[in-house]
Amino acid sequence: MSAPVLAAYRYCETVTGQQARNFAYGIRLLPADKRQAMSALYAFSRRVDDIGDGALPPDAKGRRLEDTRALLARIKDGRVAEDDTDPVAVALADAARRFPVPLGALDELIDGVLADVRGETYETWDELKVYCRCVAGAIGRLSLGVFGTVPGAFDAERAPEYADTLGLALQLTNILRDVREDAGNGRTYLPAEDLAKFGCSAGFHGPVSPPGADFTGLVQFEVRRARALFAEGFRLLPMLDRRSGACVAAMAGIYHRLLSRIADDPEAVLRGRVSLPGREKAFVAVRGLSGLDARAIGRRQAVSRRRG
Repeated sequence: MSAPVLAAYRYCETVTGQQARNFAYGIRLLPADKRQAMSALYAFSRRVDDIGDGALPPDAKGRRLEDTRALLARIKDGRVAEDDTDPVAVALADAARRFPVPLGALDELIDGVLADVRGETYETWDELKVYCRCVAGAIGRLSLGVFGTVPGAFDAERAPEYADTLGLALQLTNILRDVREDAGNGRTYLPAEDLAKFGCSAGFHGPVSPPGADFTGLVQFEVRRARALFAEGFRLLPMLDRRSGACVAAMAGIYHRLLSRIADDPEAVLRGRVSLPGREKAFVAVRGLSGLDARAIGRRQAVSRRRG
């Protein structure tokens, strides 16, 4: 690896370590080449997210996002040199040469952030699901391009579908965790029909739920939806090699436990950000590295095939 490319990867790894503790925690379990590629994917994705979350007016954000799309087109076309002044572009271009990452999924991410900039809301779960596939399912499919599947893995042709679904599970967990923060920023992601069903259409702007609202019922309803997505997405684990599977099990496992913590005390998300302590994250990582989750899922799938 040339010095400029190595420096570009180091920059991306620094961004990842500073901005995404859960993500950085998971990718530590990968070999160096995959860890570098995942850092490049994260750094580019973070740039897109930061534009959407920044203080610029919507028109300026739209222009910045389209400039980022133009940069992505240069990367796709192989028009980014190793000595380019943008380290994220250099690292992502190298990662795309090393691994079959579907860079078009980053266009979907940009589309999803543009929806945020326009302030789009969602009437139904089917509408929200489209958004989640853009901003999170796409990341799952990109990550699978780095991980790959083990030769002969059963049902491997469905791996992108499972990676996409796991991304949806993580995003819905994020939406529940950040419901008050998003409300403070003028954003509502949960489907309007779900909010109306539980008397929560007034929104979430304080440390307690609105009078007469069944906020606990709403959260439990969305938790059940997220758990079903996790169950489907976890089918990806037996298809991955040990270290890639450990990485996915660690990252997804942290969010799965976070979801359980939200389910145990739904109104905690109105009082502040719910998170896991470091020791619990370490336990999830060790469990993932041991392969316990992947083996358990593999056994269940084998039993299901025999019964079928």
